[in-house]
Amino acid sequence: MSDPLVSFVVPCFKLAHLLPECVNSILSQTCRDFEILILDDCSPDNTAEVARSFKDPRVTHIRNDPNLGSLRNYNKGIGLARGKYVWLISADDYLRRPYVLQRSVELLESHPRVGYTFCSGVGVRNGRETETLAYATYGDRDQVVHGHAFVEKLLDHNIVLAASGLARRECYEKISLFPLDMPWAGDWYLWSVFALFWDVGYLAEPMICYREHELSMTTQLQQFVESRLEEDLAVRWRVGHKAEAAGFRRMARACLEAVAKDYARFAKCKLFDWAPSHMTLEKFEESLQRNTTQEADRAWIRAWVFMDLGDAYGSLGDSNLAREFYRRSHENNPWMAKLAAKRLLLALGRPGDSLRRMLRSARGTNAAPRR
Repeated sequence: MSDPLVSFVVPCFKLAHLLPECVNSILSQTCRDFEILILDDCSPDNTAEVARSFKDPRVTHIRNDPNLGSLRNYNKGIGLARGKYVWLISADDYLRRPYVLQRSVELLESHPRVGYTFCSGVGVRNGRETETLAYATYGDRDQVVHGHAFVEKLLDHNIVLAASGLARRECYEKISLFPLDMPWAGDWYLWSVFALFWDVGYLAEPMICYREHELSMTTQLQQFVESRLEEDLAVRWRVGHKAEAAGFRRMARACLEAVAKDYARFAKCKLFDWAPSHMTLEKFEESLQRNTTQEADRAWIRAWVFMDLGDAYGSLGDSNLAREFYRRSHENNPWMAKLAAKRLLLALGRPGDSLRRMLRSARGTNAAPRR
């Protein structure tokens, strides 16, 4: 048998009741050159029986014994895939349009510099479609995005709906499989590092259905705020390390800036009651020591975070703590022009407060409209 063009990897654990909708949505695709690998992760339900009910020879049931866990199961499926392209879609999600595979393949075939494609999607709750997922939408038109420009977007937050991603198998083989210590952000990391080396294709029509229910990974991990905080940071740190190793200095710097903004945001959570968890200064320093050996990078990040904390305390009217954090920022980076201006305004007292409010108001008035 010749290798298929596309391999669908369908991980399944306790999802036998939803598996038929997922598999049938693939079998109904107008592009017919594919295989479907159902990765049954030692599921205690009747997944094996349901998988064997499909009479199409392109469907293969693979049962793990013992259970591998989600990420190892994903990697096993990718390793078994024979297709030029790999589509990983959980058994609880499904393809919404019969032409989504054809459109994705055509984009990849016509743009050899594109490493993966993705599209918008629609949520499904209690068996009914809800609405287009705004967080997984990248504009209202089809486009090919330069990889590094897309990485900069991903450094803010993940916008790639995992169930919609069709990637070249060589992206996984040459760049990375799922990192086993990233149960929540592994796909986000992969989309980011793939885009360091490849361009990205986007299809605007919402052609995927993403099921929102209690078994979804995102819902399970909502309670593990600390783990998510660490993974948010880890994505940006690791992408930065990859960029540095590849000689992409501008991208490495962008990752460092994203890391600094993340640390500052987490450190301010307690002040403004933004989240049930926050990062203490001790944890901040431990994380810095753990993630980089470059003292220059640590000092630059400390300066950014301390300056941001100074701003926060200043906005709360605590000039003493604002002054202290500006001092710490200056110790780590004496050459920050922005910091010098902030310290001067703070030293001026009430006139400085008035001038600062005027400057903020002017920035708000002159800011370009967000798109």
